[in-house]
Amino acid sequence: MSLFGRALADGDRLEVAGAVVRLKVHRSARRVSLRLDRTKREIVATAPSQRRLAEAAAFARDRASWIAERLAELPQVEAVAPGMTIHLFGEPCLLGASDKPARLHPASGEAPMSITARGEGAVYANAVVRIIRREALRVFTERTIFYCERLGAKLPSVTIMDARARWGSCRPGLPGKPAAIRYSWRLALAPFEVADYVAAHECAHLLELNHGPRFWGHVKALVGDERPHRAWLRAEGARLHAFGR
Repeated sequence: MSLFGRALADGDRLEVAGAVVRLKVHRSARRVSLRLDRTKREIVATAPSQRRLAEAAAFARDRASWIAERLAELPQVEAVAPGMTIHLFGEPCLLGASDKPARLHPASGEAPMSITARGEGAVYANAVVRIIRREALRVFTERTIFYCERLGAKLPSVTIMDARARWGSCRPGLPGKPAAIRYSWRLALAPFEVADYVAAHECAHLLELNHGPRFWGHVKALVGDERPHRAWLRAEGARLHAFGR
């Protein structure tokens, strides 16, 4: 079997039952298998070797009904529009329309926090996302400063990203180049405690570039038991990634 007249390769993508199926070679796999990547909203067809990728592709096509069922379980992508209520770091935030540039309005009295923006459709949605990204950068910069001070670590540069594979990343400092931490802006849609755990996690990597006992010791000293936060991200991550798609 081939794709566009060539042999199948690791990373190729097919379409089955309306879903993207990504072919993956995993040398330690014992058999061909399928799994749903909820964050990327795609099916991963794994094969033990490249020569068995054709078998993995055929297996995916044979399991079209299973794939359709898994897709139906994913959170629906909601259009970002005025009237929607989202949560920013756990606080309700009402989306409203305006004829002025996008702006975040703090909660006041009985009025909840809100974001107002002009335009319709993608124009409106992009304006709202820009405000959320700006708020995410502000909060994560503050929390990074806080945890670096507690750890006695040098402050890294802090940026916001939209990666689907991870919630944060830490690059160690190099001679003449400071360390850098990146956070997914979508964490702003999670409860504050969950987003704050990710900040502590990435800051702990400034001291330990691994996930060994010393690393987890730093994390626990900062935020206590991290398991509920990790479980929340596994359960709700697909919903965060569905926002604004």
